[in-house]
Amino acid sequence: MAVDYGTLKRGGFMRQKQKNCFSLRLKVVGGHLEAKQLLKIAEISEKYGDGHVHLTSRQGVEIPFIKLADIDEVKTALAEGDCEPGTCGPRVRTVTACQGMEICPSGCVDTYALAQELSERFFGMELPHKFKFGVTGCQNNCLKAEENDIGIKGGIRVTWIEDKCIHCGVCESICRTKAISFKDNKLLLDESKCNYCGRCTKACPVDSWVNDEGYILSFGGLFGNRIHRGEELLPLIQDKETLFRVIDAAVHFFKENGSSGERFRFTIERVGEEIFREKMKEAYHG
Repeated sequence: MAVDYGTLKRGGFMRQKQKNCFSLRLKVVGGHLEAKQLLKIAEISEKYGDGHVHLTSRQGVEIPFIKLADIDEVKTALAEGDCEPGTCGPRVRTVTACQGMEICPSGCVDTYALAQELSERFFGMELPHKFKFGVTGCQNNCLKAEENDIGIKGGIRVTWIEDKCIHCGVCESICRTKAISFKDNKLLLDESKCNYCGRCTKACPVDSWVNDEGYILSFGGLFGNRIHRGEELLPLIQDKETLFRVIDAAVHFFKENGSSGERFRFTIERVGEEIFREKMKEAYHG
């Protein structure tokens, strides 16, 4: 019987150089795995692989040396441990994320919750080429958002509360972009310099700021044979409705305009960067 390698690849089973062996890619949304999932992964590796797993650069787990004859049994075992196969080929890959504000003191948004939403909406979607989302919680950019086809970075828009401020100067000294200064006992915030990192409000000893969470989007990142930093084309987005409207528009643009085997960045260049920019502005303004 002929082996349908395309279907196997779509289901996360990647051919190895060894005959009839596959490396199984698992779906690990936002880098998050439960202990029972880890136990099942170890069990499968011992029973059906060669006893080791590979941790990928995108927070993924791969179990190599799965035999062709064992694939159905492996799928059953995965389901028993609440593990899901990932995907390969021309479709939306597993969404990556840092730990975000739920765990990290620097985090500005709940990255894992957002990664789950993105995964439920886009994971496995057929597109002209592979498509990657990356979510990072703040300007420390641990996840390197701009390497992704769409990168999402958490940010905080701050508003000074004058009557709470004790003029200690901590916010001014901690601001890396020099967006904050004091003059005549008044705080001056230069929004053209602010990068929404939130360091000022996190360091303030008296909570003299109003914080509005938001998202900074970048488009068209590449980190392979050609390297291109994803570009920020829009202002800080402060609501999920606008965020997903823009993301939907970007994915639709790729789906409608991309050629088979062409990465998102190359589609933008071929169709026209100004055309793409206008489409994103239209989606941003609703």
